[in-house]
Amino acid sequence: MTLPRDYRGQTCSLARAMEVVGERWTLLILRDAFYGVRRFGEFAAHLSLPRAVLTDRLAGLTAAGVLDRRPDPGGGRREVYVVTAKGLGLWPAVRALTDWGEEHAPPPGGGPRRLFLHHADGARVGPDGHCSGCGAAVPPGDLLVAPGPGLAPPGDDADPVTAALARPHRLLTPLLTTAPVRRTTKGTP
Repeated sequence: MTLPRDYRGQTCSLARAMEVVGERWTLLILRDAFYGVRRFGEFAAHLSLPRAVLTDRLAGLTAAGVLDRRPDPGGGRREVYVVTAKGLGLWPAVRALTDWGEEHAPPPGGGPRRLFLHHADGARVGPDGHCSGCGAAVPPGDLLVAPGPGLAPPGDDADPVTAALARPHRLLTPLLTTAPVRRTTKGTP
């Protein structure tokens, strides 16, 4: 029996949330959007997922009001995806799942792959969202994501997003200033 794609008949809030973020790849797309990935080609290059799947997931997140699709400020016909105020509310869940993965499915390099720092003072921000230095609650836009000891250096063949994430970067700010060169992804000829 094929599992249904939705949770019809469920009145639980978690089931309704899963309608938005519960499909495979969706949380990784959302994570990348928080990291500053904004263009379709950037998501495709970094995640190596079939373009049809990426199109479907971005359309779903946009329809749900989690991402907003806007004209690229750089001009041309390109568009970018930006995390909305509604989407910002998912940051604690994305962060909690990241922390859970670091604890229960750690990378082979030892230590966390990414560190979350308070942009204002450089101190670590705990899983509860508070700065260990000043004690302030730090919103996503004031977080600096930096490579941790568990992050392996990107290879020479790394996609532009992976290479850019090897340097400290403020969340929600565009990660790349130019569109990446189109690369073949899984599921494409």
